[in-house]
Amino acid sequence: MSYKQEHIKPYDAAGEKGGQVEQMFDNISHSYDLLNHLLSFGIDKRWRKAAIKSLEPFHPKQILDVATGTGDFAILAAKQLSPERLLGTDISEGMLNVGRKKVKKAGLENIVTFQKDDCMSLSLADDEFDAVMVAYGVRNFPDLDKGLREMRRVMKPGGRLVIIELTAPRKFPMKQLFWCYSHLFMPAVGRLFSKDKRAYKYLPATMEAFPQGEKMKEILTNAGYQDVTFKRFTFGLSTLYCATK
Repeated sequence: MSYKQEHIKPYDAAGEKGGQVEQMFDNISHSYDLLNHLLSFGIDKRWRKAAIKSLEPFHPKQILDVATGTGDFAILAAKQLSPERLLGTDISEGMLNVGRKKVKKAGLENIVTFQKDDCMSLSLADDEFDAVMVAYGVRNFPDLDKGLREMRRVMKPGGRLVIIELTAPRKFPMKQLFWCYSHLFMPAVGRLFSKDKRAYKYLPATMEAFPQGEKMKEILTNAGYQDVTFKRFTFGLSTLYCATK
Protein backbone atom coordinates (compact mmCIF):
# COMPACT_ATOMS: atom_id res chain seq x y z
CA MET A 1 0.00 0.00 0.00
CA SER A 2 1.17 3.54 -0.70
CA TYR A 3 0.96 6.39 1.83
CA LYS A 4 0.96 10.13 1.26
CA GLN A 5 4.23 10.88 3.12
CA GLU A 6 6.11 8.37 0.94
CA HIS A 7 5.65 10.73 -2.03
CA ILE A 8 6.96 13.81 -0.21
CA LYS A 9 10.66 14.31 -0.98
CA PRO A 10 13.14 16.92 0.25
CA TYR A 11 14.49 18.12 -3.07
CA ASP A 12 13.38 16.60 -6.38
CA ALA A 13 9.87 15.25 -6.92
CA ALA A 14 11.16 12.96 -9.66
CA GLY A 15 14.08 11.49 -7.69
CA GLU A 16 14.29 8.50 -5.36
CA LYS A 17 13.26 9.37 -1.79
CA GLY A 18 15.82 7.31 0.14
CA GLY A 19 18.81 8.96 -1.51
CA GLN A 20 17.34 12.43 -1.03
CA VAL A 21 16.66 11.80 2.66
CA GLU A 22 20.28 10.64 3.07
CA GLN A 23 21.54 13.80 1.36
CA MET A 24 19.26 16.00 3.47
CA PHE A 25 20.42 14.57 6.79
CA ASP A 26 24.05 14.76 5.70
CA ASN A 27 23.44 18.44 4.92
CA ILE A 28 21.82 19.28 8.27
CA SER A 29 23.79 16.91 10.55
CA HIS A 30 25.92 19.79 11.92
CA SER A 31 22.86 21.64 13.26
CA TYR A 32 20.33 18.83 13.70
CA ASP A 33 20.55 18.46 17.50
CA LEU A 34 20.36 22.18 18.16
CA LEU A 35 17.34 22.59 15.90
CA ASN A 36 15.62 19.47 17.22
CA HIS A 37 15.65 20.78 20.79
CA LEU A 38 15.04 24.39 19.78
CA LEU A 39 12.07 23.70 17.53
CA SER A 40 10.43 21.39 20.08
CA PHE A 41 11.28 23.74 22.97
CA GLY A 42 13.08 20.78 24.59
CA ILE A 43 9.91 18.68 24.92
CA ASP A 44 11.36 16.04 22.57
CA LYS A 45 13.63 14.86 25.41
CA ARG A 46 10.59 14.06 27.56
CA TRP A 47 8.97 12.15 24.68
CA ARG A 48 12.11 10.05 24.18
CA LYS A 49 12.27 9.19 27.88
CA ALA A 50 8.64 8.07 27.85
CA ALA A 51 9.29 5.82 24.84
CA ILE A 52 12.28 4.16 26.48
CA LYS A 53 10.44 3.78 29.80
CA SER A 54 7.85 1.67 27.98
CA LEU A 55 10.59 -0.92 27.37
CA GLU A 56 11.71 -1.14 31.01
CA PRO A 57 9.36 -4.02 32.00
CA PHE A 58 10.81 -6.19 29.20
CA HIS A 59 14.52 -5.81 30.12
CA PRO A 60 15.82 -6.03 26.53
CA LYS A 61 19.46 -7.05 26.25
CA GLN A 62 19.88 -6.71 22.49
CA ILE A 63 18.41 -3.47 21.09
CA LEU A 64 18.29 -2.05 17.58
CA ASP A 65 17.72 1.68 17.07
CA VAL A 66 16.64 2.26 13.45
CA ALA A 67 17.12 5.73 11.93
CA THR A 68 19.29 6.51 14.94
CA GLY A 69 20.40 9.87 13.56
CA THR A 70 22.92 11.49 15.91
CA GLY A 71 22.33 8.82 18.55
CA ASP A 72 20.42 10.69 21.28
CA PHE A 73 17.76 7.98 21.54
CA ALA A 74 20.36 5.19 21.53
CA ILE A 75 22.49 6.81 24.23
CA LEU A 76 19.49 7.52 26.44
CA ALA A 77 18.29 3.92 26.04
CA ALA A 78 21.73 2.58 26.92
CA LYS A 79 21.75 4.61 30.13
CA GLN A 80 18.14 3.91 31.06
CA LEU A 81 17.88 0.20 30.10
CA SER A 82 21.47 -1.06 30.56
CA PRO A 83 21.40 -3.50 27.60
CA GLU A 84 24.29 -5.75 26.71
CA ARG A 85 24.37 -4.34 23.19
CA LEU A 86 22.69 -1.49 21.37
CA LEU A 87 23.16 -1.06 17.62
CA GLY A 88 22.11 2.15 15.89
CA THR A 89 21.60 2.20 12.12
CA ASP A 90 21.06 5.10 9.76
CA ILE A 91 21.52 5.93 6.08
CA SER A 92 23.31 9.21 6.83
CA GLU A 93 27.02 8.89 7.57
CA GLY A 94 27.06 12.56 8.56
CA MET A 95 24.54 11.94 11.34
CA LEU A 96 26.33 8.78 12.48
CA ASN A 97 29.65 10.61 12.76
CA VAL A 98 28.05 13.08 15.17
CA GLY A 99 26.62 10.13 17.13
CA ARG A 100 29.98 8.38 17.40
CA LYS A 101 31.50 11.43 19.05
CA LYS A 102 28.65 11.51 21.57
CA VAL A 103 29.04 7.83 22.41
CA LYS A 104 32.76 8.26 22.99
CA LYS A 105 32.15 11.28 25.21
CA ALA A 106 29.57 9.29 27.21
CA GLY A 107 31.98 6.34 27.61
CA LEU A 108 29.52 3.89 26.06
CA GLU A 109 31.67 2.46 23.23
CA ASN A 110 31.42 -1.06 24.68
CA ILE A 111 27.62 -1.00 24.49
CA VAL A 112 26.55 1.40 21.72
CA THR A 113 27.80 1.00 18.16
CA PHE A 114 26.64 2.51 14.89
CA GLN A 115 26.62 1.33 11.30
CA LYS A 116 25.33 2.74 8.06
CA ASP A 117 22.41 0.60 6.95
CA ASP A 118 19.21 0.93 4.95
CA CYS A 119 16.00 0.28 6.90
CA MET A 120 14.45 -1.06 3.69
CA SER A 121 16.95 -3.93 3.65
CA LEU A 122 18.86 -4.33 6.90
CA SER A 123 22.10 -6.30 6.75
CA LEU A 124 21.15 -8.09 9.97
CA ALA A 125 20.11 -11.64 10.84
CA ASP A 126 16.56 -12.80 11.49
CA ASP A 127 15.36 -12.91 15.12
CA GLU A 128 18.39 -11.01 16.45
CA PHE A 129 17.02 -8.29 18.76
CA ASP A 130 14.86 -8.23 21.88
CA ALA A 131 13.63 -4.74 21.00
CA VAL A 132 13.60 -2.45 17.99
CA MET A 133 13.00 1.25 18.41
CA VAL A 134 12.63 4.28 16.15
CA ALA A 135 12.48 7.94 17.16
CA TYR A 136 11.13 10.39 14.61
CA GLY A 137 12.25 8.29 11.66
CA VAL A 138 9.46 6.12 10.26
CA ARG A 139 7.80 8.98 8.41
CA ASN A 140 10.99 9.21 6.29
CA PHE A 141 10.76 5.57 5.15
CA PRO A 142 10.42 5.36 1.34
CA ASP A 143 8.15 2.34 1.87
CA LEU A 144 6.51 2.27 5.32
CA ASP A 145 5.10 -1.27 5.05
CA LYS A 146 8.43 -2.70 3.89
CA GLY A 147 10.36 -0.92 6.64
CA LEU A 148 7.98 -2.18 9.35
CA ARG A 149 8.24 -5.75 8.05
CA GLU A 150 12.01 -5.52 7.92
CA MET A 151 12.20 -4.39 11.54
CA ARG A 152 9.91 -7.24 12.52
CA ARG A 153 12.16 -9.70 10.69
CA VAL A 154 15.19 -8.87 12.86
CA MET A 155 13.19 -9.03 16.13
CA LYS A 156 13.12 -12.16 18.26
CA PRO A 157 9.73 -13.82 18.73
CA GLY A 158 8.02 -11.91 21.52
CA GLY A 159 10.28 -8.91 20.90
CA ARG A 160 9.03 -5.36 21.39
CA LEU A 161 8.69 -2.54 18.90
CA VAL A 162 8.67 1.07 20.10
CA ILE A 163 8.08 3.99 17.73
CA ILE A 164 7.91 7.60 18.84
CA GLU A 165 6.89 9.87 15.99
CA LEU A 166 6.03 13.52 15.46
CA THR A 167 2.42 14.01 14.44
CA ALA A 168 0.22 16.93 13.53
CA PRO A 169 -2.57 17.87 15.98
CA ARG A 170 -6.07 17.39 14.59
CA LYS A 171 -8.20 19.50 16.95
CA PHE A 172 -8.85 23.21 17.34
CA PRO A 173 -6.94 25.33 18.34
CA MET A 174 -3.74 23.26 18.29
CA LYS A 175 -4.31 22.30 14.66
CA GLN A 176 -4.34 25.95 13.59
CA LEU A 177 -1.45 26.92 15.87
CA PHE A 178 0.61 24.03 14.54
CA TRP A 179 -0.04 25.09 10.96
CA CYS A 180 1.40 28.54 11.67
CA TYR A 181 4.32 27.05 13.57
CA SER A 182 5.20 24.43 10.93
CA HIS A 183 4.65 26.55 7.83
CA LEU A 184 6.13 29.83 9.06
CA PHE A 185 8.32 29.51 12.16
CA MET A 186 9.94 26.12 11.55
CA PRO A 187 11.13 26.77 7.96
CA ALA A 188 12.47 30.22 8.91
CA VAL A 189 14.46 28.98 11.91
CA GLY A 190 15.59 25.84 10.08
CA ARG A 191 16.85 27.85 7.12
CA LEU A 192 18.73 30.22 9.44
CA PHE A 193 20.63 27.52 11.34
CA SER A 194 20.92 24.64 8.87
CA LYS A 195 21.39 26.61 5.62
CA ASP A 196 19.11 24.05 3.94
CA LYS A 197 15.88 25.87 3.14
CA ARG A 198 14.09 22.77 1.85
CA ALA A 199 14.78 20.38 4.76
CA TYR A 200 12.58 22.24 7.23
CA LYS A 201 9.74 22.44 4.76
CA TYR A 202 9.98 18.72 4.06
CA LEU A 203 9.96 17.67 7.73
CA PRO A 204 6.67 19.37 8.76
CA ALA A 205 5.06 18.28 5.49
CA THR A 206 5.74 14.63 6.37
CA MET A 207 4.36 15.18 9.88
CA GLU A 208 1.06 16.39 8.42
CA ALA A 209 0.87 13.55 5.89
CA PHE A 210 1.91 10.65 8.12
CA PRO A 211 -0.85 8.22 9.16
CA GLN A 212 -1.45 8.36 12.89
CA GLY A 213 -3.51 6.91 15.71
CA GLU A 214 -5.92 4.17 14.70
CA LYS A 215 -4.68 4.21 11.09
CA MET A 216 -1.07 3.60 12.15
CA LYS A 217 -2.28 0.90 14.54
CA GLU A 218 -3.96 -0.82 11.58
CA ILE A 219 -0.78 -0.51 9.49
CA LEU A 220 1.31 -2.09 12.25
CA THR A 221 -1.19 -4.93 12.64
CA ASN A 222 -1.14 -5.57 8.89
CA ALA A 223 2.66 -5.71 9.03
CA GLY A 224 2.38 -8.66 11.44
CA TYR A 225 2.66 -6.99 14.85
CA GLN A 226 0.46 -7.90 17.80
CA ASP A 227 -0.79 -6.08 20.90
CA VAL A 228 -0.47 -2.71 19.15
CA THR A 229 -1.15 0.33 21.34
CA PHE A 230 -0.60 4.05 20.97
CA LYS A 231 -0.48 7.09 23.23
CA ARG A 232 -0.50 10.76 22.23
CA PHE A 233 1.62 13.41 23.95
CA THR A 234 1.40 17.21 24.16
CA PHE A 235 -1.89 17.84 22.35
CA GLY A 236 -1.06 15.32 19.66
CA LEU A 237 2.37 16.67 18.67
CA SER A 238 3.98 13.29 19.28
CA THR A 239 2.62 9.73 19.36
CA LEU A 240 4.10 6.61 20.94
CA TYR A 241 3.35 3.23 19.32
CA CYS A 242 4.17 -0.06 21.05
CA ALA A 243 3.78 -3.58 19.65
CA THR A 244 4.96 -7.17 19.98
CA LYS A 245 6.26 -9.63 17.38
